[in-house]
Amino acid sequence: MSMSMFANKPKAKAAKDDRPPVARPWVEKYRPKSIDEVAAQEHTVNVLRKTLLSSNLPHMLFYGPPGTGKTSTILALARQLFGPELFKSRVLELNASDERGISVVREKIKSFAKLAVSHADSDFPCPPYKIIILDEADSMTQDAQSALRRIMEQYSRITRFCLVCNYVTRIIEPLASRCSKFRFRTLDTTSTKDRLEYIAKEENVSFENGVLDTLIKTSDGDMRRAITYLQSAARLHSKGAVGGDGEKASSATPVTPISIVEIAGVVPHSVIVSLCDAMGLDAPPDFEGDAAMSSGNKPPKASFEAVHSAVRHLAIQGYSASQLLTQIHDYIIEHPTLEAQKKAKCALAMGEADKALVDGGDEELQLLNLCLKMMRALN
Repeated sequence: MSMSMFANKPKAKAAKDDRPPVARPWVEKYRPKSIDEVAAQEHTVNVLRKTLLSSNLPHMLFYGPPGTGKTSTILALARQLFGPELFKSRVLELNASDERGISVVREKIKSFAKLAVSHADSDFPCPPYKIIILDEADSMTQDAQSALRRIMEQYSRITRFCLVCNYVTRIIEPLASRCSKFRFRTLDTTSTKDRLEYIAKEENVSFENGVLDTLIKTSDGDMRRAITYLQSAARLHSKGAVGGDGEKASSATPVTPISIVEIAGVVPHSVIVSLCDAMGLDAPPDFEGDAAMSSGNKPPKASFEAVHSAVRHLAIQGYSASQLLTQIHDYIIEHPTLEAQKKAKCALAMGEADKALVDGGDEELQLLNLCLKMMRALN
């Protein structure tokens, strides 16, 4: 009996090895492999492409909105400089949100920065310096940023720094002045749509008309978020079986705009229109839908009863007050027929409501208070 047990063990191991690999997030799978694949950042790419030819890299500061390719760009540049073999030994990547104290600067960063490197025989440029990438550098403390100044100067011959942040104003001026600044713009609609179409085609994902536009609108220029939503929607509409390579799974049903809205956690546009209709603001002329149409059982528009009923319905549906506030703001400000003075009064009321929500106010009560103030401003 014992011999048969031992004989079965190799078979079990072989069966385990035959399993398909675990699927990767599409954000990582389709991360640019070279700086030429970075979309919609022409100025930055052109400068870095010339840097690759000379291998003379300055300290750099990448800043701009999230999901615009900052981290992907510096990682792609580092891979083109050092190649896959030397990448791990020549590049140190730290997320400053987790490691942002002065002790990390003095110990981990300084110890890596002072290590000398030499030219290597390789098909890649492999310049004689290392790269330290500090992601989310705007989360570093003031003391840590101050300590970093001296290290950047002291070891500049053998180490280059790349600071990546969303808010450049949170980087102290002495640190920012030591770096070449590269601003990353929000991705334009065409670039985002082309990339999403390419990923959908590669992953055999079918989708209805309007899905890409909904993805772009809900992600607000954040490519990373748009790709994540697309992957989640593809899984939602898939057959439930992973493809032969362990990663691709064709859609059983086409992805719909409604699925994207649900996954993104945004409030449907018709709900926003209906709420503002209860406050007495008519829908724009180009609005398609019957959400703003009143029925016989509804209380009259621009009344306390109508607003209270609409807010109560939103609370029951479980929509986030902060998300509602953001979308109401965009709807009011972009409304084509509303006077500027009324928009200004509504904006002031929304500012007060936002402050109250940040301070921990009750969501339903603050939303009701906001809607009543806006009803007064609109009528």
